[in-house]
Amino acid sequence: MKNSFAELASIQTLKMLGINVNALSLPQLNALIAEAINLNKCWIIANHNFHSIYLYHHDAKMRNFYAKAHYTHVDGMSLVLVGQFLGMPLQREHRVTYADWTEPLIAEAAKQGWRVFYIGSKPGVAEKGAKILQAKFPNLQIATADGYFDARVDSTENRDRLAIINAYKPHILMVGMSMPRQEHWILDNLENLAVNAILPSGAAIDYVAGAVPTPPRWAGKIGLEWLFRLISEPKRLWRRYLVEPWFLLKLLLLDLGKNYNFREFKK
Repeated sequence: MKNSFAELASIQTLKMLGINVNALSLPQLNALIAEAINLNKCWIIANHNFHSIYLYHHDAKMRNFYAKAHYTHVDGMSLVLVGQFLGMPLQREHRVTYADWTEPLIAEAAKQGWRVFYIGSKPGVAEKGAKILQAKFPNLQIATADGYFDARVDSTENRDRLAIINAYKPHILMVGMSMPRQEHWILDNLENLAVNAILPSGAAIDYVAGAVPTPPRWAGKIGLEWLFRLISEPKRLWRRYLVEPWFLLKLLLLDLGKNYNFREFKK
């Protein structure tokens, strides 16, 4: 890996909209996973977008989850633009979504011999996605389990999932159960997971399997991926993209007020 741990240790934590994020590029994220494996640590590498920020401010369990996360990358060009508007050192390269990260992550896993376990998606979807990835990366070690189970901590199905995961001894655990269920599940089971990197991955394998349409990458680069997703799944996503941003506007105004007061004080 090109990035040393010393370089990774200097990664900035940025505060905006009431949350913390790290300015992380895709190569740096892969380097973080390598470091967690090399040190035999268990790191949560979370992500934030407008939807997660809304949930963060309305769900105490989400706040607890992000408090446990070791790093949180930016998943959404809109958040990069807000950061730039507030004068923060966020660039286009710091916007990393799983539609862009999954393949480079899997390629690195196949190259380094990292075992990957993916839990989530509808029955059959994860298996299909895994087979597609294995066809592309023959050295890839990957196992899957669907996300349709009783996720209560003490349920038999949940204990069975944990046993399957730990028996596989994955270096990377991708959890694709949608937000906030995936974050809640990680938080509830964190102490019983023997893995190095835990990634709340959303629809990562759904994209690979073709179960969910992958937004055009040009749309992501200019901040319009949300519109493609809204058109594709209006019943599920209308509130996320048409209602929740109004709450975030209030947070942005608060940040602007703080920045203005700070500048006035400095004068």
